[in-house]
Amino acid sequence: MEEQTYTVLIAEDDADIVELLKLYLENAKYRVLTAPDGMAAYELLQQQPVDLAILDIMMPRMNGYELTKKIRGENNIPIIILSAKNADSDKILGLDLGADDYLSKPFNPLEVVARVNSNLRRFYHLNDHGGSSEESKRYKVGDLELHTDTLQLFRAGEEVLLTPTEYKILAMLMEHPGHVFTKVQIYESIKGEYFESDDNTMMVHISKLREKIEEDSKNPKYLKTVRGLGYKMEKV
Repeated sequence: MEEQTYTVLIAEDDADIVELLKLYLENAKYRVLTAPDGMAAYELLQQQPVDLAILDIMMPRMNGYELTKKIRGENNIPIIILSAKNADSDKILGLDLGADDYLSKPFNPLEVVARVNSNLRRFYHLNDHGGSSEESKRYKVGDLELHTDTLQLFRAGEEVLLTPTEYKILAMLMEHPGHVFTKVQIYESIKGEYFESDDNTMMVHISKLREKIEEDSKNPKYLKTVRGLGYKMEKV
């Protein structure tokens, strides 16, 4: 059976960076689409299927933040933000808008390929679970209910929209209520490989999840921090 070829969209106005990424991704057997600005990237997304998007922040016509927001309004494909802006506030904004990953320039193109691999593997492996009744489960903790067949979360019967990364973190924690997972364990489970720079990224994802599932995100009932160890889903 022939292996599926995934399509990666690169939205970046620096032609040298585009060529470099295109070379490495095509060597890794990906089909690559490119766009010189956010608007062109958005138009491409309307015209053909894309499995993952790599977006620069500073682009003409529509920047990476605006593009991330527009994509998330219509699509839940993995999004990796690639930017020279490496301040925590910039990273938080990108993740806040729904990006799954964030890489700062200058970057190692092999790390970009590794992150593309892990984001696609985890996302599409997750989606494949819906086809099997054995794999399709519902996890319930308090008034939270996670449906693995439809990849949906409900809180007191109301659907809560999650990014792919938020869903994967929550599924891991809700499957094992009371179990403490370290940041590294969570990250390796959902992304495949942990990098030093991922520490803040994980904290942002946890913070965003708390805003979505907790009555009071500053005093969480469900998603607890176990100081010095990691996180757990409280048995309620």
